[in-house]
Amino acid sequence: MTEEGAYDAHALHGFAHDSIARGSKSFALASQLFDRETRERVWLLYAWCRAADDLTDGQDHGGAMKPDHDPGAAVAHIRARTDKAFAGEPTGDLAFDALGFLLTDVAIPRAVIDDIVAGFELDAKDWRPRSEDDLLRYAYHVAGAVGVAMALVMGIDPADETTLDRASDLGIAFQLANIARDVAEDAAADRCYLPVEWMVELDIPPGQHMHPAFRGRLSVMAKWLSEMAEEYEASGRWGARKLPARSRWAVLAAAGIYGDIAREVRRRGDHAWDHRAASSFVAKLGWIARAGWSVLRRPPQRRISRDGLWTRPRRDPAA
Repeated sequence: MTEEGAYDAHALHGFAHDSIARGSKSFALASQLFDRETRERVWLLYAWCRAADDLTDGQDHGGAMKPDHDPGAAVAHIRARTDKAFAGEPTGDLAFDALGFLLTDVAIPRAVIDDIVAGFELDAKDWRPRSEDDLLRYAYHVAGAVGVAMALVMGIDPADETTLDRASDLGIAFQLANIARDVAEDAAADRCYLPVEWMVELDIPPGQHMHPAFRGRLSVMAKWLSEMAEEYEASGRWGARKLPARSRWAVLAAAGIYGDIAREVRRRGDHAWDHRAASSFVAKLGWIARAGWSVLRRPPQRRISRDGLWTRPRRDPAA
């Protein structure tokens, strides 16, 4: 912020652009498809999410964890600075000022942001899912709620619960793909997002899912995750019909790019974690082209049902 208390939009947009460029090549590429105003708003939201995630993990854009990191204190810090951002006060941190600046243009309900912060708190507590419902609730807090915020940034009415449910579904799909891809990395960091009930069903002892003897069973769980991700991705794609054309283009491209991660993990089977699954640059360009073509065509008429999908908690839109 300037000395007069006004936000320096140029500095914040520059900071946010650098953050997404460093943090996610896939999202950075897809974000270029938005119109300029929406693109810059998306960057601002991403910068806050990225910074809060890094604070929780004690990292810088996913780098090495800082020594003597206190996750609980980090979440308290996130809440305090987020409070300031909602109050329109300077925070002394560009990422949180980015959120404050975004809120001057977009009415994101506090409850949505609180749901995202709740995801950071789950990570800070080293929380682990016991059931599939727990897994989906976690995926909502760390990604589905971000999808809701993104939809609001793209112009969806906060009262349009149906479309926001679809936006949440797409975020959940992205997170399920992440979990399937990152099983080995998470285990190395002493984290596990595979439900305990799945482990019991497949007779995998606690903490032993990365043992070579259980690789075949682990690939079964990865298949379950990728199949779930496809269901939520399909729902999210249907919901994208309500977005403006440029936003729909960006969202459908991102859905294809991230969907490839889950599909690649499933295709590899027991070798899913020999090296990190990713979508090539050529494949990403292919999804951008396909998404653009789908936007130009008449939208599909067959409705994709949400029956059987987990549904985000309802919040007071005015909260």
